[in-house]
Amino acid sequence: MKKLINATADVVDDMIAGLAIANPGLALLEGERVVLRADIEAFKASGRVALISGGGSGHEPAHAGYIGEGLLTAAVCGDVFTSPSTDAVLAAIRAATGPAGALLIVKNYTGDRLNFGLAAEIARSEGFAVDMVVVADDMALAENAETAGRRGIAGTVLVHKITGAAAAEGLSLADVKTEAERAISAIGSMGVALSACTVPAAGKPGFTLGDGEIELGLGIHGEAGVSRTAMQPSRALVEILLGRIFADRNIGQGDRVALLVNNLGGTPVMEMQIVVADVARVAARFGVTIDRLWAGTFLTALEMAGCSLSAMKVDAALLARLDAPASAPAWPGRGAGPIGAGPKVISQAAVAPGALEAGEGDPRLAVAVRAAAEALIADEARLTDLDQQVGDGDLGLNLARGAEAILREIDAYPDKRAASVLRALSASLRKTVGGTSGALYAAGLLRAASELEGVPTPGFADWARAFAAGSAAIARLGDARVGDRTMLDALLPAAEVLSAASAYGGAEVLGHAIAAAREGSAATAAIASRRGRSSYLGERAVGVPDPGAEAVVVWLAAIAGSLGRSG
Repeated sequence: MKKLINATADVVDDMIAGLAIANPGLALLEGERVVLRADIEAFKASGRVALISGGGSGHEPAHAGYIGEGLLTAAVCGDVFTSPSTDAVLAAIRAATGPAGALLIVKNYTGDRLNFGLAAEIARSEGFAVDMVVVADDMALAENAETAGRRGIAGTVLVHKITGAAAAEGLSLADVKTEAERAISAIGSMGVALSACTVPAAGKPGFTLGDGEIELGLGIHGEAGVSRTAMQPSRALVEILLGRIFADRNIGQGDRVALLVNNLGGTPVMEMQIVVADVARVAARFGVTIDRLWAGTFLTALEMAGCSLSAMKVDAALLARLDAPASAPAWPGRGAGPIGAGPKVISQAAVAPGALEAGEGDPRLAVAVRAAAEALIADEARLTDLDQQVGDGDLGLNLARGAEAILREIDAYPDKRAASVLRALSASLRKTVGGTSGALYAAGLLRAASELEGVPTPGFADWARAFAAGSAAIARLGDARVGDRTMLDALLPAAEVLSAASAYGGAEVLGHAIAAAREGSAATAAIASRRGRSSYLGERAVGVPDPGAEAVVVWLAAIAGSLGRSG
């Protein structure tokens, strides 16, 4: 697998060097993979308890990203997915601990517990006041707690925050430990993985998941989870994760929580925001109030796709700790909240009086519009396939979405006169059709509507004039012309035929216009694109007709067919 590294043996050293360079408030301990506050000597003299965490690398920004005021004092970085050595932890204790002592915050993995624990024993024998807490927030394997125990995952970050606030207040080592233990007992976490991750030294994933397979409760080093199952919608997965966490932590109706939505490393921001929306809805259904919410990348598993959720039942005291000032490279600040079941929505201004006046029009117009919409929906798969070959693959889907909106809304258009119907169609399309197509069609329809304004019963010549005006508006807005491999290669030839024969009208002229559109669309297969997404393909687009031009042929032919049937 391709990775932006130098040598596999140097990934941790290079990573912490970059972290310290980008964040002048951090420094490296000479000879060790230990990151410290840059003002460590002043900190030790302040009389506050030092907080030291760490573990295997590959979970960034944890834990070195949480070093700073109100959070950690130091972090010890092992090799990727490997516990740091006892000597490295001991070096961190010696460098970071002042008279007030140090608390080690350790995730529940055997190597971490052993090496941090042994380092603490050695440090105590040297006269340092050191204690340790173990975070075991992963409740995915709660039934196996009597063996290796629950694992420590992203909930550890909230433990850092609460413990850091307690230490910043100047509490004693014993009291800081008590605060940490209270936070640990209140938090539960569980994740879902959509893909594996690759340790740089290995060069390939440590396990595999099928194309349609996910794993619930997968560990942050690839350890087995609760179960593998088929991919499910985000909301269903959130219901599973929150349901198990709430049941395990005895969180229910009327309770208040702090909630962390954590990216495991390779999940797009779009998907994370969808998860956040589902978390808000699901928590509301449980009757649980989210008093604080954080969403982002807090503790990862390299590039693993997926997320974890961490929920902590809170009261005023814990909220005060979570809200206390803190500054560290990876800490986003005060969480949002309280959170409702959905976003705030601002109502749109009412439509101006007179804009919705009713009026009668030619019933054939609605028939023609429906025919065009139904034809685009029926041809969605072919148009999508064409666009996948030369564009971004969304044209068929976008036009079908717009067509479906028109079919839903057309009966409710209050004014059936041609100009008003075209304006309403424009509004329907601009709201539902994404990409360039929505804007271009909306502009063309508006311009056509203006040509028909004040014409109570448009004739063939009126429609030909409106069609030409709308096509010209699309050409101006899109800065394109015939030969640029766009919808205009079908629109403009059809407009020319209609304009030239507008005095005659009839089905025969429509047939000639459709033939011109088909000929123009077919000609685009021999053209290298100069407009739109397909322009990035250049000559590679040759051989495939332009999907936008093909779409014009589809709806134009459908309109002609409907007019022929309706007389």
